Amino acid sequence: MDHVPEPFPARLEIDYPDRDLNRLTSFFRPFTVIPIAVILSLITRATVHADSANYVIGSGGIVFPATALMLLFRRKYPRWWFDWNLALTRFGTRVSAYLALLSDEYPATDADQAVHIEIPYPYAARELSPWLPLVKWLLALPHYLFLCVLCVAAVGCVIIAWFAILLTGRYPRPLFDFVVGVFRWWLRVSAYAFLLTTDRYPPFSLSA
Repeated sequence: MDHVPEPFPARLEIDYPDRDLNRLTSFFRPFTVIPIAVILSLITRATVHADSANYVIGSGGIVFPATALMLLFRRKYPRWWFDWNLALTRFGTRVSAYLALLSDEYPATDADQAVHIEIPYPYAARELSPWLPLVKWLLALPHYLFLCVLCVAAVGCVIIAWFAILLTGRYPRPLFDFVVGVFRWWLRVSAYAFLLTTDRYPPFSLSA
């Protein structure tokens, strides 16, 4: 019997909108996203400032350096840090998905909506290496190179999808799956290198 690998411990699914999308909000998407994008920006900036005042530096709102040091010296991942990182990741992904036209439902601050992210809480003492967090960001370098190219392609897909939605009301399924795949790849790399929730190296894959 063939061995089926375990799913990577950071999963993303976005419900395909199998219906006519709102042409008006799709046309003005770069503008309609501004209010929620400002809120996301204020949250991340406030987190950096507040944490800095307590000698905990957040990287773009994510509690990263402090988590790396806690894993190194205490082999602990405080649950409330994890919960914050996960909630912020979900919120940011909803905003990005809305901007990428993957959904025309305005992003909520506290509901999954069409964007589903699952990252299991890691039990640091038995699941995470204490020293790997110091070099994960470097080990992920090949992924950054691939993702730079894929993100350019994803932007092109979103532009094509924008025209398709205006003409037909539908997001072409192949383009949708590709853009979601790029989002999924980014999530896996983030979980490994910055959220520090897994030591499993991310696969070079767009698939679920």
